[in-house]
Amino acid sequence: MAQDAQMLKGVLSLLLLRLVGDRDDYGYALVVRLQGAGFTELTEGSVYPALTRLESAGLLDSRLVRSTTGPARKYYNVTTAGQSEAARALDAWVTLIANVDRVLKVRNPS
Repeated sequence: MAQDAQMLKGVLSLLLLRLVGDRDDYGYALVVRLQGAGFTELTEGSVYPALTRLESAGLLDSRLVRSTTGPARKYYNVTTAGQSEAARALDAWVTLIANVDRVLKVRNPS
């Protein structure tokens, strides 16, 4: 559903910062991890641009890791600024969820 995709786009940066904060990883592995967490319609076409934006903003760094058995992979790690942004975004997410929950629990007295 298009609205679901828009909601995910709004939190994708937080999800990526959180996952990469847990351990350095490369793009396709992040897609697999997100899909395993239930974001089954998420594709590389949305993750890679988000990683590029986060790196351009200084929230992620990357390094190219060469392999003898396959292609080189670009691994991402969270910067200090990225850690701060992840904490800020998580606080904002928790507040948003609490506010939405309050509204959804309001009963119409009619």
